[in-house]
Amino acid sequence: MKAVRLLPPLLLLPLLHLLHPSASAEAHKPVVVSGTVPDEAARAAILGKLRGLYGDDGVVDRIEVGGVTPAANWVQHATRLIDADLRHIRNGEVRIVGQQVSLTGSVTSEATRQQLIERVASALSPNHIVRSALTVADAPQAVLDRTLADRVIEFESGSATLTAAGIRILDEMAASIATLADPRIQIVGHTDSHGNRLANIGLSLERANAVRDYLSSCGIPAETMTALGAGPDAPVAGNDTAEGRARNRRIEFRIQS
Repeated sequence: MKAVRLLPPLLLLPLLHLLHPSASAEAHKPVVVSGTVPDEAARAAILGKLRGLYGDDGVVDRIEVGGVTPAANWVQHATRLIDADLRHIRNGEVRIVGQQVSLTGSVTSEATRQQLIERVASALSPNHIVRSALTVADAPQAVLDRTLADRVIEFESGSATLTAAGIRILDEMAASIATLADPRIQIVGHTDSHGNRLANIGLSLERANAVRDYLSSCGIPAETMTALGAGPDAPVAGNDTAEGRARNRRIEFRIQS
């Protein structure tokens, strides 16, 4: 769930709090905005900016008005920070208290981290103090590759029925996929070169679909996954040994842009 909160003020200063979801949060949840702002104009400006990013149905308004004294241009600075760049932050928050701004959470690359810090600083006056505790998370493909760890997801011989060992690996994969931010994943089935090529392509697609169906049963949205059968056409080892053929009979997970 995505949330943006304007929490009760400290020392009668307005406080803007944007709480970003963890990557494992359910996608397409509305942004929740709560807290206290100086006046109705500030409330309207903040809601307008958020609804411009998330749509009218993507914002839940819980803002209270009055009882706080803003610094000069507080509203302008706060609304300038509500920018699409902030959507790169996961499992963290952006907080403005008076002229102090803090950033926490994770982003996908060092370049993104630097860009965000520079973007925030450029939106504020020189009097603002920006504190960043942003960290760089693993790239989504690296997360999947590390979880699979070159293991082969096993099926019953000549079929698309998962073995108990294959299911155990997919349980681990489902847990890792759930930590990623709205991933789009292509599941690719591969076979060795023994037998008819077209039959192998068909079997590899059936196995990729079986993996997709199992991950969907684990809570991964089916619409975020596609299945492809590559058959014997992309071997990673020679097909002249039993070991090589076993390595070629595999499932591959590819993050799609």
